[in-house]
Amino acid sequence: MSKKIRKPIKKEKDFSGKIIKILSQNANKPFNYKQIGAKLELDDTNSRNQIIKELKILASQKKIIESEPGKYLVKAESQEYYEGTIDMTSRKTAYFICPDFAEDVFIPTNNLNRALDKDKVKVYVYNRRKGKRPEGEVIEVLERDKTEFVGVIDMQPNFAFVSTANPKMYTDIFIPKDKIGEAENGDVVLVKIEDWPKRADSPFGSVIKVLGKPGEHNTEIHAILAEYGLPADFPVEVEVFAQKLDTSIQESEIAKRRDMRDTLTFTIDPKDAKDFDDALSFKKLENGNFEIGIHIADVSYYLEEGTILDDEAYQRATSVYLVDRVVPMLPEVLSNFACSLRPNEEKYTFSAVFEVSPTSQVINQWFGRTVIYSDQRFAYEEAQYIIETKDNTIPVDISITGESYVVSDEIVEATLKLDELAKILRKKRMQNGAISFDKVEVKFNLDEAGEPEGVYFKVSKDANHLIEEFMLLANRKVAEYIGKQKKTFVYRIHDEPNEDKLIAMQTVIAKFGYKIDFRNKGDISKSLNALMEEVNGKKEQNLIDTLAIRSMSKAKYSTDNIGHYGLAFDYYSHFTSPIRRYPDVMVHRLLQFYLDGGASVDEETYETKCLHCSNMESLATNAERDSIKYMQVKYMQDHQDEEFLGVISGVTEWGIYVEIVSNKCEGMVRIREIKDDYYTFDEKQYALVGATSNSLLQLGDEIYVKVKNADLVKKQLDFHFLRRAE
Repeated sequence: MSKKIRKPIKKEKDFSGKIIKILSQNANKPFNYKQIGAKLELDDTNSRNQIIKELKILASQKKIIESEPGKYLVKAESQEYYEGTIDMTSRKTAYFICPDFAEDVFIPTNNLNRALDKDKVKVYVYNRRKGKRPEGEVIEVLERDKTEFVGVIDMQPNFAFVSTANPKMYTDIFIPKDKIGEAENGDVVLVKIEDWPKRADSPFGSVIKVLGKPGEHNTEIHAILAEYGLPADFPVEVEVFAQKLDTSIQESEIAKRRDMRDTLTFTIDPKDAKDFDDALSFKKLENGNFEIGIHIADVSYYLEEGTILDDEAYQRATSVYLVDRVVPMLPEVLSNFACSLRPNEEKYTFSAVFEVSPTSQVINQWFGRTVIYSDQRFAYEEAQYIIETKDNTIPVDISITGESYVVSDEIVEATLKLDELAKILRKKRMQNGAISFDKVEVKFNLDEAGEPEGVYFKVSKDANHLIEEFMLLANRKVAEYIGKQKKTFVYRIHDEPNEDKLIAMQTVIAKFGYKIDFRNKGDISKSLNALMEEVNGKKEQNLIDTLAIRSMSKAKYSTDNIGHYGLAFDYYSHFTSPIRRYPDVMVHRLLQFYLDGGASVDEETYETKCLHCSNMESLATNAERDSIKYMQVKYMQDHQDEEFLGVISGVTEWGIYVEIVSNKCEGMVRIREIKDDYYTFDEKQYALVGATSNSLLQLGDEIYVKVKNADLVKKQLDFHFLRRAE
């Protein structure tokens, strides 16, 4: 069968949007049909007749006025133009998001006028009819959110098209023959949109990188990074610059620092960690209190402002943690070696040192540059073993050394005391209204080729909470120290939850017999904590955890301190992870500058940096999420003949989403695939209702499913519905 050849160019047939755009861009100048035709580069009789017809229709609709015979203007009082962003749906329509409107403005497909998802646009909003959602038309694309896209190339004899797997990208991209490069038919490629001619259905672009063949592991991982504009490697000049840094420990530098090499110090990290950016030190004081040091890698000592290394770190803003690899913010010579607080090595650190009472009260605090020597490296599992057993012999099955070993009594004593103090700190936080989200994390056991062999769940235990509480303490106290001086600083802020989302969540959780107390801010946080505790270990836990997290505002970086709702802190910053987060580097620099007596820095400059770091964090989070989805699909490809017990995690008019209990993989059962009845969607009940039996398929119901299709490119699972669970 011969391949159908697609045509790259097609003339516009609906001129109304173009006419309004031309008139609105020249608001005080009347145009006749010939002038409009010239602007549209149309001079054939048929097009001119259509323009005349459209002008009369628009005038009858009072969208434009005939200012003199045959000449038209946009009616001044009906010029309703607004700037905002486009939020595409998967159905080729969109919503216009603008703070001037209480509800989003609907944009039909034919009114998009080349706007793409998240583009900044100018929109004409039609007069609103009572009881109906306002509609709008894109008049101008002010700024593209992105111009680079990942997709699969479809070669034609003299050109090509690239189609993306993103459901919000409603058009493919036309690639002229001379801009295809080395790409072959079916390759996954990164393309850049360069132009979108007026009479073309598709934007024109060029291939800037060939990523590989669809479905291949490295191709898909690199495609995820490229989709979000995240780098896979460091530029050669940055690597060379980093390699030339002097990373030796110098006596002259030690002399400028507080020397804490003789204080008992150790790290607790994931067993597969390579970058250790925090360590704890512990010392008993004669007055019965404890000196606890939170020592953080002194990245800013090596990362000098204005260098290509600093520029690269700022642009990245964060390390990206994909399922099979880390894309670091800093080159390996720094992230895994010079800055990493490895055991039995002297390291430069930036420290928060506290005198703490037996009841976890902070009596005194000190901030500054130090030098430390780490006596021990623990994995969380090893520290947890000490906490649970009080035993100092680490068994072989959890030892990161591969063999059993003995921990010194003083380290065991320090670990147990730190655990005791951390539990008091945590209890105080919860009493003050902090919210505990210990959401289960899905992790994969990978073989040497990066193929998933198994799934396991990462759950936070006492050892995790120990580290968490002392990192929170350092972050809070650093922010408080500068915040009370009223100087410009980088805060980690978290606004109060979205009440509409909480109300929607209440509707769902009520089906499981739970409720949220809305009386005041404190009651909301207490009832959310009680809810998290109550659902722990139950089939609906992951669903409710997810809903609760989605109801929360997103934490972000800002110079405007509004506090941190989720942690119940008035002051909070990020000080403890400068190897993997650029805001922590900024915090270190600012803290040292202010410790040296510096005046408050320019707020606007730092607010711009905060916005960039928040945006990059969001992209990294999306990439991490996509990599997990990809690995889940890959894992399920090898389990297509198995039956799985799942929980209904979402209900829509086109089907149900099902999360498998044993591995948290989520997929869809389409409504037409459920054969035991004819089902329709009941929005009020969040359920599918059987026409004959009136039986419900609703959130939280357990059903058995089997894999129907596992699409690695779309990162999408489709399930067969087998039967309800007994």
